[in-house]
Amino acid sequence: MRGIAYDRFGGTEVLTYREDLPEPPVGPDTVLVRVRAAGVNPVDMLVRGGGLAGAFPHHFPIVPGWDVAGVVEAVGPAVVAFAPGDEVYGYVRRDDVQWGTAAELVPAPQRCLAHKPESLSFTEAGGLPLAGLTAYQALTEALDVGEGDRVLVHRAAGGVGFNAVQIAVALGAHVIGTASPKNHDVLRTAGCAEVLDYSAGPISGQLSEPVDAVLDLVGGDTLTDAPAQVRDPARIASVVEPRVLELGGRYVFVRPDAHDLEELARLADDGQLRVPIARAFPLAETAAAHELVAGGHVRGKVVITL
Repeated sequence: MRGIAYDRFGGTEVLTYREDLPEPPVGPDTVLVRVRAAGVNPVDMLVRGGGLAGAFPHHFPIVPGWDVAGVVEAVGPAVVAFAPGDEVYGYVRRDDVQWGTAAELVPAPQRCLAHKPESLSFTEAGGLPLAGLTAYQALTEALDVGEGDRVLVHRAAGGVGFNAVQIAVALGAHVIGTASPKNHDVLRTAGCAEVLDYSAGPISGQLSEPVDAVLDLVGGDTLTDAPAQVRDPARIASVVEPRVLELGGRYVFVRPDAHDLEELARLADDGQLRVPIARAFPLAETAAAHELVAGGHVRGKVVITL
């Protein structure tokens, strides 16, 4: 099997292109997906560097990647929701780290998958799961965003932020996004009613009045300023710093969820959610894709295509 793998933790130098990887096993609850696209996310750099070694069992060689879009190759005997030939997408965060999505085949627990949105290409669908789920779960669960809420999304032009803007708009919210001036027009086209320049001083001082909910995707001074941005600190959610708990808010660690993936697909097919692609790399150039994402300030998703 062709794929990218590494035998030790480290930088992009540990990533190697291989054509002799063993085909993964198909357990009873497993869907074997032939990969068409694999999204690249900052967490892939964290895993590759050993940053999650204390949270998951790791088994080398490791194939990187948690986002996938592809076609079902085979299913285990307990799988009832999918059949060979189905087009699927998902957030393949298994209970261990070994079989990732930057390879021809990935074994995905059925809880991690949903049918691919019909309106999205494989490349677009491959860039949606992790960022989309993070935004969706933060807005609908941690912040309980609903019709008429004024919602502030920090780093709104990033992968999670851009999804959050669109999802919050679909939920009926008045969305305020923060970004550099070069991204303001893009955010307005995504549905932001107001856009603020994060480099122009504390956001609390730029708001006309406190908002109903804050989604922090930055941390640091931005999170410290959050209680002054919102009416009730209980409606601050952060996906980057557990310190938000000390402020009375919620910390969000994204999880695989088939229902939430189905909702994202529905939003996409209803024309309420689009996935801009910054760049698509061939499998053999996965290291370059990691370097681009690690550099930050990428507008749109970076995806590996097979």
